[in-house]
Amino acid sequence: MNRSPLLLLLPLLAGCNVHSNNGANDDENVSIHADDNGHVKFNLPIAQGEVKIPTSMMHGGNVDIDGVKLMPGSSVTGFNMDAHGNGANVDMSFTAPASPDAVRSYFVGEFRKQGTKAAIAGDAVTGKSKDGSPFTIQVRPAGSGSQGKIEIQSKD
Repeated sequence: MNRSPLLLLLPLLAGCNVHSNNGANDDENVSIHADDNGHVKFNLPIAQGEVKIPTSMMHGGNVDIDGVKLMPGSSVTGFNMDAHGNGANVDMSFTAPASPDAVRSYFVGEFRKQGTKAAIAGDAVTGKSKDGSPFTIQVRPAGSGSQGKIEIQSKD
């Protein structure tokens, strides 16, 4: 067996801070929080901890909502997911190289191509994913482009 792939994991594990959780307390809540510097904190029913990932993994994140990706040239700058009971909330922040109006128009056009209803409402795009989960994409000016936040609420 070639052990070199296992050795590549050692630097990643060295950057981890993981503790076991008591699985007997029936806490089914899950949370994952990541920032634009690659710091990821997680709390799972069996473990909690922190890990540092390369910032390129955050910024180049592959976001997909019903087949709609972030506008080309965009970067993920933060991610939060809290799941509990029969639902979950996902918040993702991003930057885009275009104006807020162009970003909102991009999302509405892409959702329509996928058969998902979406509309512009003030400074946001609102709609429901194909599984019925409501989403909001707020976009505002930032520097030479835009800054946005995607919020999805799942009731599963």
